[in-house]
Amino acid sequence: MNGRALPMTPLHLISFGYLHLPTDAEGHPVPPTADRIEDVRDRLRDPARARDILDLDGFHPRVQDVVLNTVGARELIDNLVEYALLSAGPKTIALGCAGGRHRACGLVELTAQRVRARGREVEIEHLHAHLPRVLRPVAS
Repeated sequence: MNGRALPMTPLHLISFGYLHLPTDAEGHPVPPTADRIEDVRDRLRDPARARDILDLDGFHPRVQDVVLNTVGARELIDNLVEYALLSAGPKTIALGCAGGRHRACGLVELTAQRVRARGREVEIEHLHAHLPRVLRPVAS
């Protein structure tokens, strides 16, 4: 850990789906409050295109494997882990994808494993992983 003191407070990791969020007056989704919010909708290919995982969620090892092997995912996780371990590290990191079921959920689980392995306590909150897959915005 390069001699750095880890933050004493647990890291709170949140996964969410933009299509499930409430919207503001202009119709923009309002993500959870966090020190860092990562929108992976355009950054990482949607793993739900892999037909064999459509009915699974990011808790499942098959989904985590697909997410982890998506171009850019390993680099994102590495970056999130390093950010989480800064001595004045964040309290909350939120990761959002379209529905919150595959990419965001899987990334939170994978990131939490790595952060815990490096000695920082992690609390996880999945806002939408339990909801059915959505293909278009939910009416507000």
